[in-house]
Amino acid sequence: MPASDEFRYEGPPDPEKWNHAGECWAGHDGNGGRCASRSTVDGEKLVQTGLANGDSAWIASRFDQQYGRWEARVRSEGTGPDNGRQYHPLLIIWPQSDRWPEDGEYDFLENGAPGEQCAEAFIHYPHGRGAIQQEFVREADCGEPLSEWHNVAVEWTPDHIKGFIDGEEWFSFSDGARDGRRDIQAMPGGHLTIQLDNFFGGDMQPATYEVDWVRIYAPDEK
Repeated sequence: MPASDEFRYEGPPDPEKWNHAGECWAGHDGNGGRCASRSTVDGEKLVQTGLANGDSAWIASRFDQQYGRWEARVRSEGTGPDNGRQYHPLLIIWPQSDRWPEDGEYDFLENGAPGEQCAEAFIHYPHGRGAIQQEFVREADCGEPLSEWHNVAVEWTPDHIKGFIDGEEWFSFSDGARDGRRDIQAMPGGHLTIQLDNFFGGDMQPATYEVDWVRIYAPDEK
């Protein structure tokens, strides 16, 4: 495994493995801040927190590759009253180029609220500027809610993008090129980001997003 983290230490996420947000960068679409202090390791796991004022967390792996498998054991939950303004827990393969949407984006976990019953994902085609071109999928055979620990994985090959929950495949996409867009699996290269995103601004429901471990496999690893 070329770039994994078991989070068996304390303090900030290992800076040799992770890029951190400043204190604080502008959040998703300018909402709240992505703050380095909101991502900490407690000796057993990564803990990201989202505050009521809209400040939350983001880290990005320093390791880029084209194709392979990314897997993380995660859980999330709201920690305050549900006011309908909830954080989005995400696992993303973001393009190494930072060219979006030209080089695509693979949100292999993106839920509209922490701890939901069923996982959701948005897999973006590499395409030119304009309307977002993506595939949305919601887990059909839902098990325990996302407030419980689950292993969430994406497998990316020259032929497909596939998602897995606890070892069970729950989506698969491939091809789909046409004028103005490439095949869905055609990102030139990318890296993992772990985010607790704010889509509303302030007055958020506080939340936590926990990651027990991250394991990244090269394309030729089983």
